[in-house]
Parts: sequence; structure tokens; C-alpha cells
Amino acid sequence: MRKEIRYVSADEAVKAVKSGDHVHLSSVASAPRLLIDALCRRGKAEGLRDIRIHHLHTEGHAPYAGAEYEGIFFHQGFFIGANVRKDVQSGYADYIPVFLSETQKLYRCGALPCDVAMIQVCPPDKHGYVSLGTSVDATLAAIECAKTVIAVVNKNVPRAWGQAMIPLDYIDIFVEGDTPLEPKNFAAPTETETEIARHCAGLIEDGACLQMGIGAIPNAVLAQLGNHKDLGIHTEMFADGVLDLVEKGVINGSKKVTDKGKIVSTFLFGSKECYDFIDDNPMVAMMDVGYTNDPYIISQNPKMTAINSAVQIDLTGQVCADSIGMKFYSGTGGQVDFMYGASLAKGGKAIIAMPSRTAKGVGKIMPAVYEGSGIVSTRAHVHWVVTEFGAVNLYGKSLQERAKLLTSIAHPDDREALDRAAYDRFGPHYHNFSI
Repeated sequence: MRKEIRYVSADEAVKAVKSGDHVHLSSVASAPRLLIDALCRRGKAEGLRDIRIHHLHTEGHAPYAGAEYEGIFFHQGFFIGANVRKDVQSGYADYIPVFLSETQKLYRCGALPCDVAMIQVCPPDKHGYVSLGTSVDATLAAIECAKTVIAVVNKNVPRAWGQAMIPLDYIDIFVEGDTPLEPKNFAAPTETETEIARHCAGLIEDGACLQMGIGAIPNAVLAQLGNHKDLGIHTEMFADGVLDLVEKGVINGSKKVTDKGKIVSTFLFGSKECYDFIDDNPMVAMMDVGYTNDPYIISQNPKMTAINSAVQIDLTGQVCADSIGMKFYSGTGGQVDFMYGASLAKGGKAIIAMPSRTAKGVGKIMPAVYEGSGIVSTRAHVHWVVTEFGAVNLYGKSLQERAKLLTSIAHPDDREALDRAAYDRFGPHYHNFSI
């Protein structure tokens, strides 16, 4: 028997949140804006204290992380998005270092309580199911573990398949709202991004299964794959670049071993067209992050190719991706999950792709990363590294060989200094061999 829905206002719904509670928010484009605003109003009006806010990164404003709500809320996210970055760096908000694959485990194993889960879902179907739409990630685990689940029923949330589908019985309190999902429209790639994409595309074989992160470079890579055949997608997220390749038949998943013929993801971030693409689309399986990011599931697809980025990489191949010196910038995310999974796959490739320099002209291949920077992917994880100047494979290479290879794809104006730093580090014998 289908559960009868009784809607309440957002202000009424958030009365379920008490001082000291841990609150999970659905993530990325699907952050429940109505509930966030209502909770902030209540927090101030009623003097709530010490409410912990957890989520992957969210888009849109995040007032709960700022100085204005100090003592009322304390943001402890699993990733640092642009909307909370300054608050984390100033100490008003915080970050929980965790592999993306294990964000769900924090709830399921009890390491992190979940008192209230605040989510968005599509309108119910005739069978009494709703969909989490663009963000399953750790939200499904939060729903399973929460004492109270509050859902905004929103017609803008797509009816996505896979583990995004949940029964109405999982939800305790319903709010009606039609706030559009946060969109992301990517600019055309720069000349540098296009060159990086060409080098990456040259490493991608027909029949490969792809994972790509957020940003301009992943979309630029996809734009270079129009002549490829039988590509598959198993990723933590995708955006608009996938759509054209599906339309052309380039992405069909026919060579995948797991989820053959399906695009597998745990969240999306793109344009409304991208969100509409997954609506009632059986080709797309939106899955729990514990599935999408499990290295051993990732590794089952042959020619698994993972493309991720870096803030800095040192001459031995250590990758910094979450911080710039002492300042935290993003998070561990799924980089290690997919780099390890891809490296285990038959014919797999793990790729770090980045410009040789920042927009301010600072080299990203360094003698050593800045003091205080965190190493997300170790020397042993890193195989292929790509810049606009080429692609090199560090797998099986010694420290001195790595230094020479990385110097060869650094910005030309940085190579002399890198060569000198390697000489100082490894001694006079460094110049006595070639690669």
C-alpha cells in the first residue's frame, strides 16, 4: 500500500533538528536549499547550538559554514567546495579527510552519527518510489542510518534509476518545493586544456572504460573522443561532455564487464540538459558511492582509464591534490579509489592530467611540494602524468628516472631549475644516464 504524503512547511520540518545533532545534506547540485535556509532561520531564532553539518561538496550558498553562525552550526564536510573554502581556511568550518568510497562507511559503521538527513527527491511514482536524482553518493547511507529523514519533493529532481530509487517509507517528513537544481555550464576549453586533452585521448583505447573528475579538462578530453569506439563509463561523476558521445554511439558500454551497457555514476554536476538526460533513463545507473568507488569493482572493467588532476606534483611523483601549503583547498575525493582501481584493471591506466603552470604562472611540477601540503596519491600510486607538453609513464621507474621524465613535460621555462634541483638532490651521477 502506497504511503500517503502529508506535506509541511520547511520551517515546520526542521523542528526535527535539535541542538547537538549531526545533520547530513544531499550533495552537489541537489543540496536542499529550502531546508538549509529554514534551518539557518531556526538556528538563530531559537538559539540552537553545536549542530554538525556533513556532506560531500555542495553548490550554492552555504551560510551555516560562516562566522555568522559560529556556535550554532559547525560544518564538517567530506570535501571542501568553493562555497566553504574560505570558512574552512579561517577555522569557522572544518573538513573530514576520507576516501570518497568510505564516506558512506562513516555512517554505516557508526564512526559518524546521523541524526537527521535532509535530502531532495523527485515526485513519487505509482509504485510509491522516489529518486534521489543527481546525488546518491553517501546520502543513501545517511538515509539508512538517520533517526529522521526530511525530503523536499521537487519536480526538478530527475527520476534516476539504480540505487537512487528509494521507497517512500524511508522518509519521515515531506516538504514540497520546486527550487531548480544548481547548474554548471562549462566554458570552452583553452588552448592549454585542449593540448592536455589530446595527449590524454591518445592514451585512451577503443573499448576503454572511463572515469573523469570535475572540471574543464575532463570535458575537453571527452571532446577529443569522437572517433573512438565502444567506450564505457564507470565514474564517481559525469557532466555534459558525455552526452554527445552517447548520442553518437561512441559511449555504449558494450565492452564493460560490470554493468554492461550502463553509465554508472554516484553524482552529477552539469547543465539542466545533463540532469534531464538521466531522467527515467535506464542506461544510467546512479549508485551508492561505496559501489562506484570500490577499487576492486573498478578494476573488473578491462582498460579502465582514470583521469584525475593535481595541485602540485613533486619530482618523485608525489601528488598533492587537497591543499596548497597549510591551506586546505578541496579534499581527498575519489582520486585514490580510481587510480588504484584503474591500475589493478587488465590494460588499465591511471592518469594525472594538469597544466604545467597555474593561471598565475607558478609551476605545478615542483622539486618538492610546498611545506604543509598533503600527499593524496603516493609515488607508488602514480603512473601516467600528462601536461600540455606531453605524457610520461612513471610506472616501474626509479626516482631519478621519474625526475627526468617529469622535467621533460614541465613548462620549458621551469626545466632548468627542476634539472638543477634534481642534481642537488641526487648528486653528480644524476646526469650520467638518459631515459
